[in-house]
Amino acid sequence: MKITDACVYPYPVGDSSIRRFALEARSFGYDSIVAADTPAAEVCGITVIPGIFLAGIPAKDVQSRVKKCRGSGAVIAVQVGDNGFNRAVASTNGVHILRGIHAADKRAFDHVAAKIAADNNTALDIDLSPLIFGRGHLRQKAIHRYIDLMILYRRFEFPLTISSSARSVLGMRAVREATGLCSLFGMDETDVQAVLAGVSRVTGPTESVVKVIT
Repeated sequence: MKITDACVYPYPVGDSSIRRFALEARSFGYDSIVAADTPAAEVCGITVIPGIFLAGIPAKDVQSRVKKCRGSGAVIAVQVGDNGFNRAVASTNGVHILRGIHAADKRAFDHVAAKIAADNNTALDIDLSPLIFGRGHLRQKAIHRYIDLMILYRRFEFPLTISSSARSVLGMRAVREATGLCSLFGMDETDVQAVLAGVSRVTGPTESVVKVIT
């Protein structure tokens, strides 16, 4: 399974080109990256997986968007909302990842939502950006949310992914650094290696046809 950063934002959303992201990812020990609004490609030895990130829309609109995107080979990730929204989205076939749990209310993702995510092979994302750039209360809140998430993960074994959410190569972190950050909420190196392969787990063994950029 590929070691993957589950979310980066290349230019024009972010500041760095997809080529620069790929070069940085390769030097940091990754095999692939999920890149927002970017075509599937092989860049500098890194597999670029298209990412569609949905936020601020009702669950029924998420379902509509997912239907339109089926067969595209893209990873579809949805920003978490309240508990009812998260249960509905986690049960939607074609949604791969729920993002933003670090900023959600503690009750937004409970044991029922966790069981639904496990049954439907829907991943929860561990976004490293609030741990890298957050300060004070915001960073502590993220750590506590991830501790709560790990309790549910140990019990229900739904997939997890890890992302940098980088908008510049400066926001990326090497696999070793990611492991250190994840130790703040109880993950060891074996856990992190498994979770870094989470995108492969939720997208299945079939690989998309890609174009080669030299």
